[in-house]
Order: sequence, then structure tokens, then C-alpha cells
Amino acid sequence: MQKPPNARVQDKRAQEARAQNARSQDRRAQDGRAQDIRAKDTRAKIVQAASKLFYAEGIGRVSMDAVAENAGVTKRTLYYHFDSKDDLVAAYLDARDQPNLTQMAGWFAAAEGGVDTKVAAIFAALAKSARHPKWKGCGFLRTTAELAALPGHPAVKIGARHKAAFATWLAGELESAGFETPTALARQILLLLDGAFSASLVHRDASWFEEAGAAAGALVRAHPRQPSPSAVS
Repeated sequence: MQKPPNARVQDKRAQEARAQNARSQDRRAQDGRAQDIRAKDTRAKIVQAASKLFYAEGIGRVSMDAVAENAGVTKRTLYYHFDSKDDLVAAYLDARDQPNLTQMAGWFAAAEGGVDTKVAAIFAALAKSARHPKWKGCGFLRTTAELAALPGHPAVKIGARHKAAFATWLAGELESAGFETPTALARQILLLLDGAFSASLVHRDASWFEEAGAAAGALVRAHPRQPSPSAVS
């Protein structure tokens, strides 16, 4: 039995309304995704501008006005993405965290030879970086020093997390290579690394990294290893 003409018209209108509603939802979803992408791009641009300024001049000397100007955004837009300068400083260090760890792990992996040579390669690569005229030391250490009176600051926590992550990664490499007490050895190497960062910056002399690298290599060579399975069988 066919539907009355009026019912068929109503069905068609209902189908058209549903289709129109679906198209509207798709457009809103697309617009929302586009807005999210633009927001992420703007945030990344702000962090990039802040990173250059904070690293070059220190966080205390850089104003939010300067960051907004260098990022090419209004101050209102800047504060839309970051509630405060503290939030922006934390984002600056957070953005450096994984790239720095990945880079040091890459230097370690690319070096030929034993673990002592691989560890020394990290220091050698940093010595090369320290000879660049724009090198300003370790951003994590410098920021933590500026915020020494604020141990609970989110940026300080990120700096501590970064250093701990490096030590944990290195301890894993040392453990895989069969070293005893790998955590202690990794921390000793990190002490040499951070000491080299500080001394190289104070003296403006990259050779401190090379000397620290030689000491780290010697430390690795002198450190005891677990006996191999064949030696105890």
C-alpha cells in the first residue's frame, strides 16, 4: 500500500532535514578541527619565540610583551594560551626535554667503540655545541638557578625530571652492558656532565667538556662489571 502524497512529501522533507543536519555537523566538526590546528600552531609559535628569548637572555630579563612581539601575536592571544609567565617558562623547558634526551642518546648510539667511548662522545658533541657563539649553557640548569627560591615551580620540576630521565636512560644502557651498580655510575657521569656545563659557561671554554669526557670514560673503564655467565658456570 502506497503512502499518501502528503506522507511521501513529509518523508522526503525529513530525509532532506537529516541530510542537512549531517552536513552541518560535518562542517562544525571540520571547523572545530581547523580551529584546533590553528590553536596548536599558535601555541607552538609562542613557545618557539619564548624558547629563543629565554635561552638567549634568561627568563628574568624577558617580558611577556617581548615574547608576544617576537611570536607575532597580541598579548591577549598570548594569555589565551598561557595563564602566566610561569606556565610559559614551564612550556619552554618541556619543549626541550625529549629533543635533548633524544639527541644525547643519538650521540651515544652513533659512536663506535665501547661504552666508555660512547659516553665520551656525548661530552665531545656538547663541546662542539659549546663552541657556537650563541651557546648559553644548559637551559635546564640556568632556569633552575634563576628559580632557586621557588623549588615548587613547575619549570624546576621539569628540569629535575629531565636530569633524572637522562640518568635513568644511561643507567639502562650501563646495565645492558653488564656494569655493576649502573644507577650510581650513571649519576656520577651526570655529575661530570653538569659540572662541564657550568664550567664551560663560566670560563667560556668548551675544553671543559673534553676534560670531563675523558674523566667519564676513565670512570666507565674502571667500574666493575658483572661476571659473564660463562665465567661463573
